[in-house]
Amino acid sequence: MPRYRVSGLLVSQGMDNSHKISAVVITLNEAANIERCLVSLKNVADEILVLDSGSTDGTKEKAQALGAQVIDTEWKGYSATKNHGHALARYDHIISLDADEELDPELIKAVLDVKQKGLIGACRMNRKNFLGRQWVRHSGWYPDRKVRLFHRDQASWKGDFVHEELHVNQDVRIVDLNGHLNHYTAATGEQHISTVKKYARLNAERYIREGRSYTLFRSLLQAIASWVRSYVLRMGFLDGMAGWYIAIRSARGRIWRYQYFKELQKHNG
Repeated sequence: MPRYRVSGLLVSQGMDNSHKISAVVITLNEAANIERCLVSLKNVADEILVLDSGSTDGTKEKAQALGAQVIDTEWKGYSATKNHGHALARYDHIISLDADEELDPELIKAVLDVKQKGLIGACRMNRKNFLGRQWVRHSGWYPDRKVRLFHRDQASWKGDFVHEELHVNQDVRIVDLNGHLNHYTAATGEQHISTVKKYARLNAERYIREGRSYTLFRSLLQAIASWVRSYVLRMGFLDGMAGWYIAIRSARGRIWRYQYFKELQKHNG
């Protein structure tokens, strides 16, 4: 897949400068995050679609108050739900964000410049991941480059219920934009633990679905490897206590995965 770095921004020769952008965000009880996300998107998007899968915390009301079109949708998994949003969008160019993300001012300017000059290829953004108020610069959390602006015919989300990934067609240019996509992973340690447990259970469910085995010995080996990779190889120790907690919780996630796996295995007979 060809990749290009530009010091400025994309220039499109002979293309219409009136390209418009649809923003797509999927939500489930994201009242604490949705305003920050949508306010940043209002600067660049010509329509904002919020696909909500049963929020009960006021997410939909906040989104509507900010001018987004809220669409109630059945939860199909991360990839399928996002792709459904692409299909419903009015415009071909999509900017896809999670509810706990926002465009920073420099990235907003970069997207606006791209939009003015004519969209071409797919745009990749540097993502800053935050734990609480701390930007985590190591631990494998940065740089965390993500393609988030693209033509819907040239990219789609792939993956199951656990980890979705945007697949861009091989003949499409990928251009890095200036600025950052801020990702507020968890406001508190409790939220981070809850997220780790959620993905541990989703992975366990995937193992059961696929008929895979998962032993305590394997989970222990993975836990050790995960801690070493995060804290030592990816220099999590430079992130202070945040790096320590990330490494420990990542390791514990493997143990929780095993526990959920055994519970589901027993439940399914």
